[in-house]
Amino acid sequence: MKGLRARVLLPIVLSIAGGVLLFNLIAFAFGQAPAAALRLAFEGTWGTPYGLGQVLFKATPLLFTGLAFEIALRAGLFNIGAEGQLALASLVGALVASRLPASLPMPIALPIALASAAAVGALVAFVPAILRARRGVHEIITAIMVNRIVDAVLPWTFSTVLGSASLRTADIAPGAALPRLDRVAPSLAGSAASFAFPLAVVTVFVGMALLERTRPGREIRWVGLRPEACRAEGIDVERRLLLAMLLSGAIAALAVSSTALGYKGYYELGLGAGAGWSGIAVAMLGRGKAIGIVLAAIFLGTLEQAGLVVNARVPKEAMDVLEATLIVLVAVASRVASRRVPVAKDEPESPNDKPVSTPASEEARS
Repeated sequence: MKGLRARVLLPIVLSIAGGVLLFNLIAFAFGQAPAAALRLAFEGTWGTPYGLGQVLFKATPLLFTGLAFEIALRAGLFNIGAEGQLALASLVGALVASRLPASLPMPIALPIALASAAAVGALVAFVPAILRARRGVHEIITAIMVNRIVDAVLPWTFSTVLGSASLRTADIAPGAALPRLDRVAPSLAGSAASFAFPLAVVTVFVGMALLERTRPGREIRWVGLRPEACRAEGIDVERRLLLAMLLSGAIAALAVSSTALGYKGYYELGLGAGAGWSGIAVAMLGRGKAIGIVLAAIFLGTLEQAGLVVNARVPKEAMDVLEATLIVLVAVASRVASRRVPVAKDEPESPNDKPVSTPASEEARS
């Protein structure tokens, strides 16, 4: 267990240290005093309650999309369609929430809005999922095409179907809105952090636990490792591929809880854009562990908020370069940590390591 924690935490710690050094170099390159720029970035993120709230807000969608990508990855799939799944699901979820009766209480209205968004996210993921499972068409190609279709459908829906010149939906019903965290933490007043953040954290830990401890979750992993062996053991590989991709799309769609339901109170074109792509980085940095996904999402959320804070002194593009470089640093540090830290016999190095036993024997031990 100690080795496992070291392999998850050590790369993030080393990358944070490298990130601070790289940030200072970027600030110096643009004629800024590194210490002053670093202090400004810290004050705008972890240095004030408002900044902390904004970090949590930025991290919340990444928790959902990071978990979504991890679920698909367990089955050997690359769900790069989370961007389109979240966008279309956000539109439908906000539309459903806006048409609910104003008197409908939260315990009823909120699940309806989230369930409708999750259903649409799964439906969008169904196209690449069924083509991969039944026809062997690579999901990356089909997911890219579906993303492009969604990009075209959304503006058309606003302008033609909804007749909205402002490219936004109507306000959601009060019962479908997630309250802000400042209700329980008044110091966070003014920030966009909502109860979507604890919801996302719980979803990550529960989702990863189900993947590890339930038979369907383990079968998804086995299918990703040895599909032919799974067929020989009688596991329906196609069904597990479909399940993984549909779950991935549904969970990615739940990021609407932070954007439309927990922040704006409506959906507008472009809201939540980029969360699907950043979720890939979160899953990769999280190294298949719930705590790793949470820390990675907060890490990238901190970078996003810091980029906004120092934008007047350091161009946003430079901060994007910093974020990409840090991801590379984490990948390198992860490889170094996996070589230096001993691995226990029964402890897989990563979710993609092949098991030493067959699916049947592993199930018999559980």
